[in-house]
Amino acid sequence: MLKKTWGGRFRGGADPAAEKFTGSLAFDRRLWPQDIAGSMAWARALARAGVITDAERDTILDGLARVRHELETGAFTFRPELEDIHTNIERRLIELAGPVGGKLHTGRSRNDQIALDERLYLREILAATREGLRETQHVLVDRAAESLDVAMPGYTHLQRAQPVLLAHHLLAYVFMLERDRERLSDCARRADVMPLGAAALAGTAFPIDRDMLARDLGFHSVSANSLDAVSDRDHVIEFLAGAAVIGMHCSRLAGDLTLWATSEFGFVEFADAFATGSSIMPQKKNPDVAELIRGKSGRLYGNLVAVLTTMKGLPLTYNSDMQEDKEPWFDSVDTLEAILTVAPPMLASLTFRAERMRRAAGEHYATATDLADYLVRKNVPFREAHEIVGRVVRHAIESTKELEALSLEELRRFSPLIEADVHEALSVEASLAARNVAGGTAPEAVRRALADARRLVGDGA
Repeated sequence: MLKKTWGGRFRGGADPAAEKFTGSLAFDRRLWPQDIAGSMAWARALARAGVITDAERDTILDGLARVRHELETGAFTFRPELEDIHTNIERRLIELAGPVGGKLHTGRSRNDQIALDERLYLREILAATREGLRETQHVLVDRAAESLDVAMPGYTHLQRAQPVLLAHHLLAYVFMLERDRERLSDCARRADVMPLGAAALAGTAFPIDRDMLARDLGFHSVSANSLDAVSDRDHVIEFLAGAAVIGMHCSRLAGDLTLWATSEFGFVEFADAFATGSSIMPQKKNPDVAELIRGKSGRLYGNLVAVLTTMKGLPLTYNSDMQEDKEPWFDSVDTLEAILTVAPPMLASLTFRAERMRRAAGEHYATATDLADYLVRKNVPFREAHEIVGRVVRHAIESTKELEALSLEELRRFSPLIEADVHEALSVEASLAARNVAGGTAPEAVRRALADARRLVGDGA
């Protein structure tokens, strides 16, 4: 049996069940690139501090390069009995470089080592996630540009409310995802702090130039407090919180699309490549991809709550409970990657039913507010106008007519201020055009918003 790195204090070996229970290699092995990078930087820092010679540094660096090559090519043998990725790499380094490899861990701990690895990994994940969001935004912007003349019903309480442009609806998600990208940028800024040199909890006892070490690893600053450095998992929690919000936004978009794909709505059709059939009903075309995007928000929420719950009440500093941050974190990373890989091509392949949307936009008294606004422009107080139009709508319902189908004579029963130009104000096109304020759904306003969205996603077209 291989000797533990911490075994000198113990007479007996670990119980096999306990050894399996406490090991983290099954999930922290994905951090090997970051562990190698951090170890190389630490070897250079030890040499600068005079703790090891330049020759020893070079031997260690050469050994780490060989370990990295084995990991890259799949030749590395992972040994679960060595508990974690740190010890697996260190033990292989000693086998390749000889006893000098045992000097690498001088002045550091697995506590600051894992804190470093996580921040290095997070840096890469944040960049990849932001790019995935940008790709999704880009497709939404393109689909919005194709839909500048497509009217559809806007909804509140899932009831038809007022006409909007499909482009306006799609751009709403572009701006949601932009906030997500901003949140990830904020997370990256706060995570840009190097914990290495905090050692187990009290700081390293060797004269390491931590500022130089931070520059070597590409960090903006070093941790100000060694206790905080090894016990902090805010960066993980912030990412998980951001991931949960991204999941919520993607779930809402998927929810819209699955609803629109129903026969009752008939606004959109999914491409065959992003739908499935039924094992019993031959006619079915199910929007499974969108439904799973919607469903995976639950995992993202759960992972955030899991890590928050793990960290709640932990005394300073490091506790093995904190090992439980990785599986939820990595699951959220993988879940987001899956969502942001499948969402862009799914969105690009949608077929929008423009005629059906336009017809629905003018049904169910969608321009009633425009009639109230018409009366307001005749100097009727809005509350009085609202009451008048409510009675008009009730009459239209009882007459089984839409507002536009009511005659001028019928409308004037409710207010003598209504004149022949009223029907121009009640059209879907007039309703849209009237809302030409910043952020509104008028075609001109949506074109301005589209130009802003293109700038956000870096598309100058």
